[in-house]
Amino acid sequence: MENKMMGCAVLAFGLMFLVLNASGSPSNDISCRAGITTLLPCQSFLVGSGPASPTAACCLAAQTVNKQLLDTPPEARKAVCDCILKYGKDVGAKPEKAKQIREICKIDGPAPCN
Repeated sequence: MENKMMGCAVLAFGLMFLVLNASGSPSNDISCRAGITTLLPCQSFLVGSGPASPTAACCLAAQTVNKQLLDTPPEARKAVCDCILKYGKDVGAKPEKAKQIREICKIDGPAPCN
């Protein structure tokens, strides 16, 4: 019985955390963590240790983050872009590979992090 109560309390706390985080921004704004997590399928390509071309999962991830960044207000977008670019630099991502993703994955429109 005590374990069941503890489990319910943990579940309730987790749901409260999700609701508070979700209600903080009703728009499609993206966070740095969400952007980095979404782009993980591209990491091996970006650092040059993976396939010669981005995978379908990488293309989908890049298209998703691109759209979310374009839907994010300019000040928040700059902060997220700076954070994602810093992470890329920290893991050894090659800038020319990022440009290739836009071309190969057919991501049109303005680059939100330029």
